Amino acid sequence: MAEMTLISATGGALPAVRVNRHWIDGQMTAASDNGLTERVSPAHGVVVSHSARGTAEDAAAAVQAARRAFDDGRWSRLAARERAAVLLRVADLIGDQVNEMALIETLETGKPISQARGEIAGAADLWRHAAALARTVEGDSLNGLGPDILATVLKEPIGVVSIITPWNFPFWILSQKLPFALAAGCTCVVKPSEFTPSTTAMLGALLEKAGLPQGVVNIVLGHGHPVGSTMTTHPMVDMITFTGSTAVGKLISHTAADRLKKVALELGGKNPQVIFPDADLDSAADAVVFGTYFNAGQCCNAGSRIIVHADIAQDFVARLVALTQQVTFGDPLDPATQVGAIVTPEHLARIDASVQAAQAAGARIALGGGLLQVPGLGQQFYRPTIVTDVAPDMAIARDEVFGPVLTVLTFETFEQALSLCNDAEYGLSAGIWSSDVHTCLAFARGVQAGTVWTNTWMDGFPELAFGGVKQSGQGREIGRYGLEEFFEIKSVVMRIGRTRTNWVRPR
Repeated sequence: MAEMTLISATGGALPAVRVNRHWIDGQMTAASDNGLTERVSPAHGVVVSHSARGTAEDAAAAVQAARRAFDDGRWSRLAARERAAVLLRVADLIGDQVNEMALIETLETGKPISQARGEIAGAADLWRHAAALARTVEGDSLNGLGPDILATVLKEPIGVVSIITPWNFPFWILSQKLPFALAAGCTCVVKPSEFTPSTTAMLGALLEKAGLPQGVVNIVLGHGHPVGSTMTTHPMVDMITFTGSTAVGKLISHTAADRLKKVALELGGKNPQVIFPDADLDSAADAVVFGTYFNAGQCCNAGSRIIVHADIAQDFVARLVALTQQVTFGDPLDPATQVGAIVTPEHLARIDASVQAAQAAGARIALGGGLLQVPGLGQQFYRPTIVTDVAPDMAIARDEVFGPVLTVLTFETFEQALSLCNDAEYGLSAGIWSSDVHTCLAFARGVQAGTVWTNTWMDGFPELAFGGVKQSGQGREIGRYGLEEFFEIKSVVMRIGRTRTNWVRPR
């Protein structure tokens, strides 16, 4: 059998280079110094977009616009039904633009067009769910505090939120944050990755068309410094929500601490899937292959740390190799492609260095390893790779590779498997494959992770919270718990009548 399945370049015409500008206070603007950032497609090697390269002044102007919009109540004091109506219109407009947005996202990220279409359409559903939640916000009333006291607990929007998003799922991750912040009544400043700015920039026009008041959402394009750093340190910002690397997340937490800003972080993962002998091994193997190669492994939820029972390890690895050889790698513009390109040459080199280091440490490359040449395309593809004979203390077993690389460890007892899972700095997600419900429940209770999948992988729904523990982050996104992140709690205590006993007594 051939080592893998390749799809060559389609040779189709590519769209004209897109020009992206900031969207600040309801206006499309160039950078204050007219600087531009160029994005070259990782798969096709052509210029995809030119985007405004934001300055500290641009970021400050966006924050100030968001502050004005929050303080005058043009959004925060609207009835929830009115905010929900705007979010629903945005969802419909996103639905109308799925093909256009998916194309530009495919060209900027290198991900397959079929995947991009699914993500854009799914993002519209996140906006719809946020709209539904906007109308269900409730506080509390306490009427058991005595006959002359009535108290209420109010949920109020936290204020101005800085939203910083990564390059791997540009529009999806934005939609895990922005509509929920808006549903709560917050105003926002958004910075997408400089590698993948276009779909976020396109959203500005849709928000305006949907009737969002000026200044409620502001989009600033550019680099982490100076744009992101200004968004995290500006005194008018009340909260920061960031998705990206653990190292940058720690830096944001440190800088935000000076003003005690609230911080929500969705960071890295090294997510285990435990395979027991009584599992449906065909289904488990398929899910492992999906969890490893989806988005070329450039996914914080990648299930690429496999912990398989020693009795079935050899057979299970053989299944993984056979399935991997059937996965289609190649031109992201072909709807049949399942895995596309790596985001940058620098990241490609880091992936390869991780694999080479593992091999030097004594691991075995059961499949793949090394760069992949796709006929007619560029040099930013990596071979699907399976690494076996991995010891728990090897770097490749502990550090996030963020590429199409699967590591295989073995176990003999439930306790050993659970210990291997929890012996990690990360705790984003984990999975178990077994036909014994008691084994599954014991694992779910014992594993240290924000999400646990049993006999499945990466099933997600707008209703369910998402986030991690340990160095995978803090706070939650989407669902009701994601909405709650954007509120402050205020207690209001009311005395009925003049029943209070004076503290100062006349003499």
